Amino acid sequence: MSIIVQKYGGSSVADVEKLKKIAKLVAAVKEQGHNVVVVVSAMGKTTNQLIDMAKVLSENPEKRELDMLLSTGERITMALLCIALNDLGIKAISLTGSQSGIITNDRYNDARVIEVRPFRVQDELARNQVVVIGGFQGVSYKRDITTLGRGGSDTSAVALAAALNAERCEIYSDVDGVYTTDPNIVTDAKHLPEISYQQVQEMAEAGAKVLNAQSIQYAKEAKIAIYARSTFNPGRETIIREFAPTDRPGVIAVVHETDIARFIFINRNSDMNLNDNFKNLFNFFEENDLPVKELNLIDSEKPGLSKVSFIISKKNVHSWDKIEKKLSEIYQGEINIDHSFGAVSLIGEGFSRDNRVVSETISVLKENKISYYGLATTSFRISILIKKELLETCVTILHNYWIKK
Repeated sequence: MSIIVQKYGGSSVADVEKLKKIAKLVAAVKEQGHNVVVVVSAMGKTTNQLIDMAKVLSENPEKRELDMLLSTGERITMALLCIALNDLGIKAISLTGSQSGIITNDRYNDARVIEVRPFRVQDELARNQVVVIGGFQGVSYKRDITTLGRGGSDTSAVALAAALNAERCEIYSDVDGVYTTDPNIVTDAKHLPEISYQQVQEMAEAGAKVLNAQSIQYAKEAKIAIYARSTFNPGRETIIREFAPTDRPGVIAVVHETDIARFIFINRNSDMNLNDNFKNLFNFFEENDLPVKELNLIDSEKPGLSKVSFIISKKNVHSWDKIEKKLSEIYQGEINIDHSFGAVSLIGEGFSRDNRVVSETISVLKENKISYYGLATTSFRISILIKKELLETCVTILHNYWIKK
């Protein structure tokens, strides 16, 4: 019997009435003869509310205890959905991430899945039960509860689909798939009926509120197609799958990220070369689970001229004030942290083989008197650092230029 993995996000499970509707949707799939595994997020704004409660008690909650707290949100949803399913006559059982065999590293708040051992899930499916699993969570090899960061329920669903050799993975939310940009900024953004793993992964890494980037990596490795759909408005969908590479460069989406910090680190320690000082800085980032991107190193033999610039995304960092204060104390006079920037990214393919897109984008920014303070490229993405107050304007201008023309 084929296995279908479904994931329902926070807005889809916001209240018990919506859970009743989802139970009927799941029951219909089960009655078609499929084995069904359902991954759920916390209800509505539960995760944010739990974080707020923790911060009433402490400005910088301990990461381990915060993960223990946040994991409860999904447990409420999974138990309630099972109650609704059983009431419909569909046998269902709820399992936590740890009971489902989702094993992670020991990084709290933004853990990485290192293995899935779905034996309990397979046993329950063999008993003809729908298995409802709390997303966003796992258990470390040290047996501590961990959470997978924002959008981590997507990772739970795709990792389980891969481990169970599922027929497909369906991701349900309040939107009917992936768009060329944020429809809240550009109202006539275009729906994308299909997109490659690599392109949507770049969108996620660049700040787009699409699927979690780690989840796409799992899908890509296991070659599992993902169907992104609207929970209560069926019709359109975006299919995320593998495509043959193309030689023609082009822009398919414009995305943005606001919650970032730009670092400029200047080596002023004459007793320590840049490499050693830089290594110490990155050891600090590793100890505090801070991923770095858009790294630019400019070395010099002259003291005070060697510097490094990079970006850190703050979206999964719950103790940022504490970290920033400590960095400023350790590297006083050597490090500058700027929160005034945002990033706009063009997503497509073939950017590393053709400079036309970069050249034309720079010209468009100049024509519209938008200054940029950094530019980074991959084959699938061009990211531009600009002042945060110009983000939405820049998104609209570049979307009009590349997508509408």
